[in-house]
Amino acid sequence: MEEDEALAILDQMRIEIDAYLEALIEEKSQIYGEVAIRSGEVLLAGGKRLRPIMVLLAYEMAGGQNPEEVMPLALAFELIHTATLVHDDINDQADTRRGQPTIHSQAGEAKAIIAGDWLFVQGFGLGGRYREEVVDVMANCCAQIASSEFHQLDHIMDLTTTPEDYLEVVKGKTAGPFSAGCEGAVMIAGKSKLHSDALANFGLELGVAFQLVDDLLDIKGDMRMGKPRGADVYEGKMTLPLIHALTLLHSDERVRLGAILADFKDEYFEELIELLQRSDSLSYVEILVENHLERAMESLKIFDESEAKNLMKYIVSKVGSRHY
Repeated sequence: MEEDEALAILDQMRIEIDAYLEALIEEKSQIYGEVAIRSGEVLLAGGKRLRPIMVLLAYEMAGGQNPEEVMPLALAFELIHTATLVHDDINDQADTRRGQPTIHSQAGEAKAIIAGDWLFVQGFGLGGRYREEVVDVMANCCAQIASSEFHQLDHIMDLTTTPEDYLEVVKGKTAGPFSAGCEGAVMIAGKSKLHSDALANFGLELGVAFQLVDDLLDIKGDMRMGKPRGADVYEGKMTLPLIHALTLLHSDERVRLGAILADFKDEYFEELIELLQRSDSLSYVEILVENHLERAMESLKIFDESEAKNLMKYIVSKVGSRHY
């Protein structure tokens, strides 16, 4: 599939998803007032809608014939994702999200917490209309997000954080929703457990790669991140490049890296990158990204060739550079 063709199809899918979300917020705003309006401002502020797009593509790959059947699940995962962003912004004291003021910066933390809860409830209300096994996948995903958030908070500025600690957080918080959305979509399409397991694994591998790329972009700086360069470092989050460097560096260099992370300032960026290069930590994470993307591609082999499969492959090919 040509890149222009893939981009055009994915962009049309995004436009359709946005239309559903806009209609939802318009309807709910008439009922719930300010909480729906403020939540909608964040939900509709932008984003590539990667999660709901993957749900729709997974359903189609699995032989699903009626997109309306799976659309509520696709929207549910976008609402839940936005809920986590609202709560993350409170924890990180972020002033903007997708170029717009965060809810807590405008309306206060109490209302922001409630708005995040409202988005979760709306998402689960949509996903809860499916049969029990699909709802179980979704419920487990949400529980794992909460568990991973707790685990991540326990490791803020913890220089002893291990790669295993990191992966536990990423699999629950970032990769879990990718995995659960794809798995649930295959279940709704009526495909076998072998197929739903394959797409669950696909989503997990893609999600881990997605987060690793985030880690790299946070350090290198990239406008596509939608947040300032080094935001994770300032917030004390132990991303994999930092964990790897702390593991490999010795004596004075490790001590210096720890000191930089404990009191990070803009002027330390060049020194931080130099230390990460000495430990080959950036290259190490780049290699891991490729490994996870290769495993994601392997998980697609069980499915017949189709336009949806080609689009999913295209998404995989672009995650490494975050061009989509």
